[in-house]
Amino acid sequence: MINVDGYLAVLGVAQPAAPTAEALRALHRAQVERVAYENLDIHLGRPTSIDAAESVARIMRGRGGYCFHLNGAFSALLTALGYDVTLHRAGVQSTPEDPAGATGNHLALTVRLDGERWLVDTGLADAMHEPLPLREGSYTQGPFTCALTSSVAEPGGWRLTHDPRGAFTAMDFAPDPVELSSFATDHTWLSTSPESPFVRVFTAFLRDAKGVDMLRGCVLQRIDAGGTDERTIDSADDWYDVLTDVFRLDLTDIDAPARAELWHRVHTGHQEWEAAGRR
Repeated sequence: MINVDGYLAVLGVAQPAAPTAEALRALHRAQVERVAYENLDIHLGRPTSIDAAESVARIMRGRGGYCFHLNGAFSALLTALGYDVTLHRAGVQSTPEDPAGATGNHLALTVRLDGERWLVDTGLADAMHEPLPLREGSYTQGPFTCALTSSVAEPGGWRLTHDPRGAFTAMDFAPDPVELSSFATDHTWLSTSPESPFVRVFTAFLRDAKGVDMLRGCVLQRIDAGGTDERTIDSADDWYDVLTDVFRLDLTDIDAPARAELWHRVHTGHQEWEAAGRR
C-alpha cells in the first residue's frame, strides 16, 4: 500500500471522485510540474530500489528519480485511484544512431479508460506534459511536437518520436504487460555502471505547460516557444540554488562534506561531458 493522501498533497491535487480522463490529465500535469526527473542519489552514491512504495516515499521527501521511480510510483497512485494501468517494457533511443526497441532502459505506462487507451509517462524527461491518446498522430504540447506510430522494432507495440528540440530521439514500448520488478537488472546497470549516462552526467528535468527546465552537468537550459536560453553554472552555491529553486528538490539530508563531494563529482563529470561533445 502507498500513502495516497500524502502523495496527492505533494502534487497539490485533491483526490478525484472517479477515475476520469480529466482527472488523469490533472494528475499527470501535477506530477511532471512538481516532481523532478533527476538522478541525484546516483551521484550521492546512495543506491535506491525501484519498489513503488519506496519511490512514493522519496517523492514525499521532496525528491524525484528517473522512469522506474517516477512511473512506478505514478502507476501505484493511479491503481489506488481506480485506474486500469498496464506497465510496459520500453526503450529510449537517445540518438538516431542508437538501437530502437524495448531495450529495457525505460518503463512506459498505458491506461485503459472508457474504451480508450492512453500513453501515460511522467518519467520521460522533457517529452510529455499530459497523457496522449494511444492513436497514431501528431501531438503538440508546449514547444514540442511528438508523433505516435506503430513500432517497427516492437511488433504490436508503439513508438513515440520526440521533437527535434527534445532531449532524445524516440521511445518504443512492447505490447505485453510486465511487472515493475522485471526492471531490477536494468536499474542496477543504469544506476551503477560507469557506462550509464545517469552515472556519467548529472541530469534534472522539470516540465510545464509552456516548456521545460533542464540541468545537465552544470548547463542549465530553458526551452519554450521563445527559444532556448542556456547558461553554465560555475559555483557550487549557484548549482545548489538551482536544484532547490528551479527543480524543487529538498536537499536538507545532504550535509556540507557530502555537498562538497557531490559538487566535485558533478563538475568533473560536466567537464568530461563537454570534452566528449555533450554525448
